Amino acid sequence: MSSSQSTSDQSLINPVISTPSFSEAFWFWLKLGFISFGGPAGQIATMHQELVERKKWISEENFLHALNYCMLLPGPEAQQLATYLGWLMHRTWGGIVAGVLFILPSLVLFIGLSWVYLIFGEQAWLITFFDTVKPAVIAIIFFAAYKMGKKTLTTVSLTAICLITFIALLVFNLHFPLVILGAAIAGLIYCKVNPNKVSKVEVEIQLANQTELSGHHFLKIGLSGLLLWLIPFALLISVFGWGNTYSQMSWFFTKAAFLTFGGAYAVLPYVYQASVEHFQWLTSTQILDGLALGEVTPGPLIMIVAFVGFLGSFKQELLGIENLFWAGALGALVATWFTFLPSFMFILLGAPLVEMSKQYDKLNQILKFITAAVVGMILHLGSFFMIHVYWPKGFTQNPELLSIGITLVSLYLLFIRRWSIMQIIGLCLLFASIRLFVL
Repeated sequence: MSSSQSTSDQSLINPVISTPSFSEAFWFWLKLGFISFGGPAGQIATMHQELVERKKWISEENFLHALNYCMLLPGPEAQQLATYLGWLMHRTWGGIVAGVLFILPSLVLFIGLSWVYLIFGEQAWLITFFDTVKPAVIAIIFFAAYKMGKKTLTTVSLTAICLITFIALLVFNLHFPLVILGAAIAGLIYCKVNPNKVSKVEVEIQLANQTELSGHHFLKIGLSGLLLWLIPFALLISVFGWGNTYSQMSWFFTKAAFLTFGGAYAVLPYVYQASVEHFQWLTSTQILDGLALGEVTPGPLIMIVAFVGFLGSFKQELLGIENLFWAGALGALVATWFTFLPSFMFILLGAPLVEMSKQYDKLNQILKFITAAVVGMILHLGSFFMIHVYWPKGFTQNPELLSIGITLVSLYLLFIRRWSIMQIIGLCLLFASIRLFVL
């Protein structure tokens, strides 16, 4: 066996180069929760810089291995990566602490900002802020679609799935789960029609050396996750009834957690479709405002679900006592709990389950078709927001030329000048201040 092979095998058995204490890891994850700006790409880059390059707690090989693992799963990849890396260092409790601290500061901040939004939403300064940031957010959405599409749309079939998805959503207004199901069926048909292009791989997986997974571990974690979902779900239904907003949110965000391959931008079209068109918890303007807040706050972009939960339920009666803030806060907690709980379970149930699935090229091919559909959905999301921002009063009015200009400048800075998302948002904040206090 070569020395390089021996080193590789050893890194799989000992994925942490220099094991930190639990306390050291705790404070790191807490700090990360407050500085994790820049969306999924920025957050992943920050974790790589801190954990691999600076602290050397995780090897390069195992960081990439963890990232590939999380990209295969539905849900927010950055939060799942944090959970997985925490699990590598301190197993179950390490993963729980890392995942919770990654989202907790953002949740608290979103609850506060949602309340401020409801109180001051009609103030000129806040309207100016949103009118300046939202066109830049459109550019960020299309830039995210470009980056994902560049990696995903590598064949004519995958490109066709992307375009069909875009048309199906824009013209026929199909529901998100149907689009995902259609993409999966298309991937399965492709595998049947082109069996020679899907290789059969046989790999020996040494579970005993690489993980702690056992029947007892799987049962304990799986049962705990089921109870953590079932108890609050049943409690909400028993207290408020099935038709109540809280109960409907608990079921909807559970489905969103399992159906959204492709990270935060894949969740947004589904959240928009349900919260605006189906349940009418928010208006299209409000959810775009929430997306703007998500881009300027730390934490995963998917935390927009807390904004949706707060605004969608702040008018509810909380246990018979009318209190708008706590009613909204409960809605934010419900949305966050049922969105992120499955993500924790995907990681804590053990890497081997995903590792085994990665060996089957047929499944990987189906997932590629799903990801191609996700790119189409992100394009649809950007197009829809573009219509609402450029023509807020309908196509009978002239377009908002300033908004179009902000989007074009943002696209130039993202594609040509390679600016970061935070630099774009910072420039927008500066321009909003000039609009408000100078012009």
